Amino acid sequence: MSENHLRLGVNIDHVATVRNARGGAYPDPLRAAKLAEEAGADGITAHLREDRRHISDTDIDGLMEVLSVPLNFEMAATDEMQKIALRHKPHAVCIVPEKREERTTEGGLEVAREENKLAHFIAPLRDVGCRVSIFIAADQRQIEAAHRIGAEVIELHTGAYCDAHAEGRMDDAAQELESLRQMSAFAHSLGLEVHAGHGLTYDTVKPVAAFPEVKELNIGHFLIGESIFLGLTPAIQEMRRLMDEARA
Repeated sequence: MSENHLRLGVNIDHVATVRNARGGAYPDPLRAAKLAEEAGADGITAHLREDRRHISDTDIDGLMEVLSVPLNFEMAATDEMQKIALRHKPHAVCIVPEKREERTTEGGLEVAREENKLAHFIAPLRDVGCRVSIFIAADQRQIEAAHRIGAEVIELHTGAYCDAHAEGRMDDAAQELESLRQMSAFAHSLGLEVHAGHGLTYDTVKPVAAFPEVKELNIGHFLIGESIFLGLTPAIQEMRRLMDEARA
């Protein structure tokens, strides 16, 4: 795989959302994960929320057993989630903010304010071999704090850029994109690996994918939604094509 290859992590949370709407076993997130892998995903992302609204503990057990690509385990910085991560030892752990009342993750983690707590939280995860990523806004203060606490990776929140684009606020979208570009370069200069994600679509992915410092995009909700119309494999393959075009 070339140095320029941009990895695609496919988030399967919302396959579980559909399953849980009826309380049965279908559609199966593990089947979606295997299909994503076959379609060209470089990794699978799953967020085990405190309220278990989509991904379940059993899903994480199953993913650890069946995947041959890395699992990126998204979680809040709680004792319960730390214990689960330490038991499974996934390839990567991404620490995200989480509020029970939110529909989706609404912003980046406030690292600078919780530096000491988060440094102690991630140390055991690093000790067992997990790559620790911190999900943050494109903000220099937060990036510096993530670096200080010992994170190896940051994932930049692309939601503000995607929302502005979707609402036709193109000046705002351009401003958010420029912040993402500058902060990708800044984080890279500190030695952090840079990932990005949240809200990316076929219409918004290419400018972010073109940033040379970004090594991985994590995309879920849009791909699961698009798979209703196209099927999961073609939906992922089209995203992969656009990402590769942006890097060419």
